[in-house]
Amino acid sequence: MPHLSRGFSRCTSLAESKNNSNAVVLVTGGAGYIGSHACKALAEAGYTPIVFDNLVYGHRWAVRWGPLEVGDIADRERLDEVMRRYRPAAVMHFAAFTYVGESVTDPGKYYRNNVAGTLTLLEAMRDHAIRRMIFSSTCATYGMPRQIPMTESHPQAPINPYGASKLMIERILGDFDAAHDLRSVSLRYFNAAGADPQNEVGEAHDPETHLVPLVLDAAARRRAEITIFGDDYDTADGTCIRDYIHVTDLAQAHVLALQALESGAGSTAYNLGNGQGFSVREVIDCARRVTGREIPVVMGTRRAGDPARLVGDASRAIAELGWSPAYANLDRIVATAWAWHQSPRGSASAEAPAS
Repeated sequence: MPHLSRGFSRCTSLAESKNNSNAVVLVTGGAGYIGSHACKALAEAGYTPIVFDNLVYGHRWAVRWGPLEVGDIADRERLDEVMRRYRPAAVMHFAAFTYVGESVTDPGKYYRNNVAGTLTLLEAMRDHAIRRMIFSSTCATYGMPRQIPMTESHPQAPINPYGASKLMIERILGDFDAAHDLRSVSLRYFNAAGADPQNEVGEAHDPETHLVPLVLDAAARRRAEITIFGDDYDTADGTCIRDYIHVTDLAQAHVLALQALESGAGSTAYNLGNGQGFSVREVIDCARRVTGREIPVVMGTRRAGDPARLVGDASRAIAELGWSPAYANLDRIVATAWAWHQSPRGSASAEAPAS
């Protein structure tokens, strides 16, 4: 994918967004964790987010900054109806199944939903002359790291169907750009964590597989203990190291990427991470500091396919989008997640299925 040709400052982009005030953006999966935070960031930048979500994993209560249209990205008739009604200028695409382990045991579900569903969405965009997409991709497209930190030039060799499905979509996006002038930015996240600092939305997965909310569940006595899967890795304390990026920082990057496309930038891809890693033990120790509570730990065996380190290099996004993570400190990330965990909605969502 071609590089952006120039830097893009946050101050300039936010000012330009006001000139496009109330521009409509269709947000697929906007009732989910990252999508709902992106809707808030869009609204704050002067856009009108239209959430398109089938509510399989999303939540009605997370839709707070624009209307909700219930629908599936595989339903072309429903997509046509919503696109005709709102005439969006762009799409932010979060709708996907994201459980790595499930993708291994049921790959068809992931290729059908993530790849075929996205193809249906792109064909609808083409036919409705919507020429901009911000795509929620993943560092899982890289597979096992060959160097740390990982840059966008790292070979893409995913080791599970989830990562493969996202890589296929990136390839399809490139082809749609060449054939239909449908420009896109693919944002490859590392580990999303934290919650909205104003406590309006937060993380609520069922089942929950992410380390930070699982550790906080143990601190809140919603689970008996936290399991560390392996303490014999080649790291300082023997546990896996991951790059944690605050969900609000991710959301801001999506808005900046959209504004870059609006300014004429070409299709490209960016890593989104903090450029530093924290081990599982460090996350648990951080949660103990933030919560002031003991967190019981038990040792488990390694999980197949877990690399010792996953750390991203986001210097291109910083240089070209003018993006700057505001929550790079792990204690701040965990503190926002803990505040959400203790809120009425966060407490209820930790104990209830998705709705």
